[in-house]
Amino acid sequence: MPNVVRGERMGGLMSYLAGPGRRNEHTEPHVVAGDPAIMAWHAEDELGAQGAAAIARYLDRPRKAFDVEVSGGHVWHCSLSLRAEEGLQTDEKWGEIARDFVGAMGFDDNDDTKAPCRWVAVRHGLSTNGNDHIHLVVNLVREDGTKASTHRDFYRSQKTARELETKHGLEPLESAGTDRATRGYHPAEREAQARARAHGKYEAARGTGVRWEGLDRAGRSERIVAETPATQPRADLARLVRACATASADEAEFVRRLRRASVLARPRFADGRPDVVTGYSVAMRPVAGERPIWYGGGHLGRDLALPRLRAEWPDTPQGASTAAAEWVAARRGRRPVAVGREAVEPDPELWARYSQEIGQLRDRLRAVPVQDTETWAKVARQTAGAFAAWSTATEAVPGPLAATADALARSAQTRRTPTQSRGTPTPVAGAAMLLMMAARGGQGTVAQAILLRQLANLAKALYDMHRAAGDARRAAEVATAIRTQLAQVADRLPAAPGAPQSTPSSGPSLAPTAAVPGSPVPARLGPHRSRQATQPGRNPGAER
Repeated sequence: MPNVVRGERMGGLMSYLAGPGRRNEHTEPHVVAGDPAIMAWHAEDELGAQGAAAIARYLDRPRKAFDVEVSGGHVWHCSLSLRAEEGLQTDEKWGEIARDFVGAMGFDDNDDTKAPCRWVAVRHGLSTNGNDHIHLVVNLVREDGTKASTHRDFYRSQKTARELETKHGLEPLESAGTDRATRGYHPAEREAQARARAHGKYEAARGTGVRWEGLDRAGRSERIVAETPATQPRADLARLVRACATASADEAEFVRRLRRASVLARPRFADGRPDVVTGYSVAMRPVAGERPIWYGGGHLGRDLALPRLRAEWPDTPQGASTAAAEWVAARRGRRPVAVGREAVEPDPELWARYSQEIGQLRDRLRAVPVQDTETWAKVARQTAGAFAAWSTATEAVPGPLAATADALARSAQTRRTPTQSRGTPTPVAGAAMLLMMAARGGQGTVAQAILLRQLANLAKALYDMHRAAGDARRAAEVATAIRTQLAQVADRLPAAPGAPQSTPSSGPSLAPTAAVPGSPVPARLGPHRSRQATQPGRNPGAER
C-alpha cells in the first residue's frame, strides 16, 4: 500500500528515517535503492545521522541551486508497505520495486527525454504493526531546475502499486478485484487519540502543577505512549454503532439506542433546513477532562453511512419527523422525545421465533449467487450487527463476540450504495434487538445457545460465498472467527438438544426463491435496478 505525503524539510525527513522512530521501531536503517550517486556513496553502510544529513544535502541541491519553489512542498515522500502476513522481502527485491515505482511515477529520466529527479529508498525494520516496508524520498525539482509532475499522484501511486504486485508476485490488494473495500486507518489517528487522552488526564490531575504545554518532550511522549490503545481508535465505536443500527427498527430508535449506550451523537442538517438530517457524527463520551473525538458515520464504516442505514428502515414522513426530533434532542443534550422498545424487555418467545426464521434464511441463501454482492453484504452487515449487539451487552472488554463481529463487518463494506428497496426488519435484526438485552436478565442461556448456532450458520454461509468467489483471505478470516472465536462462546453455553440445524447444501443452485417479509434475499434473483424517485427531480432519500 502506498502512502504519499508532501513537505519542505528534506533534512528533517531523512533524520527521522535514520533515527529510532516514534517508538524505537527503526532498526538498521539502510539504503536499498536510489539514483547512481546515492548508490555509489551509501549502498553498503548502515545509515546514521551524518549519512542521512549528507543524503539530504545531496537530494536538496537542485532546488537550492535553481531557487525553485514547489507548491505543496518539493519533498515527495511515499512509504510502500506489505501486509504483515506476507513476511519479509530481500533488499534486492525492494530495490527492484523501488526503481520500478520511481520509473512508473515519471521521476526518472523518462528514457533520456527529461532530467531525472534525485531520490533514495530507505528500509529500516518492521512497522509497529509488523509490516515490511520502505520509504521513497524524491526531490520534485529535477536536475535541470524543472518540476516533476505530481498530477493525480495519489491515484497513480495506487495504480502503480497494483501493477507491481502482479509483476513481482506479491499478494494483490483485496479490494482491487472485488466491490468490497474497508475504511483504512492512518497511524497518526491512533496517536492523536492517545495524545488527546493523555492531555485530558494530565490536566485533570495536575492541580497547580506544570501545564501540559510546559512538560518537556520526553514527559509528554511517555504519557502519550501509555495511553496508546491496543486497538484502532474507531473499532469499538464502529462496533457499538453497528449494534445499535442493527437492533433498531427505525431511525428514531437508532438515535435513542446510541444515547443509551453512552455515545454522543449529533446530526448534520441540510443547508437551511434544521428539520432535514443528511448525516451524523458520533463520539465516545469523554472522561478525565478529555475532549470528544468525533467520527462521521461513513468514516466508521462504509455500511454505517446514514443513507445506507436508512435503506434498512421503513421510509415514512412520520418516521422522518420523529427521527429529526430525536436528532435535535441528542444534539442539545435533552431527554429523548419518546420511549420505544429499547426500554422494554422483549417477549421471551421471540428467541425461538427468530432462531427458526434465521434457520430458514440460511436455507434460502443457498439460492443466492455469489455475484449478488448487495444481498451478501446485507447479510454480513446484519450478522455482524447481531454479534456486535451481543458483545455490547455481555463483554466488558472486546472479546470473541467482538472479534467475530469485526471479521464479518469486513464482508459488509461495499463501494456502491445499495439499490434494494426498503423493507421490514429481518429476523437477524430482531435477534440483534434480543441480544442487546441479553445481559439484563430474563433470558435463558439455552435460547442463546440455539440462536448462536443459527447465527454461526449465517457466518458459514458467508464463508461458503467467499470461498466460491475465490476470496481466500476473507474466507479464512470468517473461518477463523467461527472455529476459534465462536467456539469460545459456545463452550460457555449449555448444549441445545434438538436445536434446528441447516442441512448441507447438495450443490449450487441459481433458481429464484420466494422471499418472506423481512428477508434480505430478494424475491427475484436478478440484476438490481436503480431506485426511482417518487416525483420527477425529487429524491426522497435526500429530503430525509
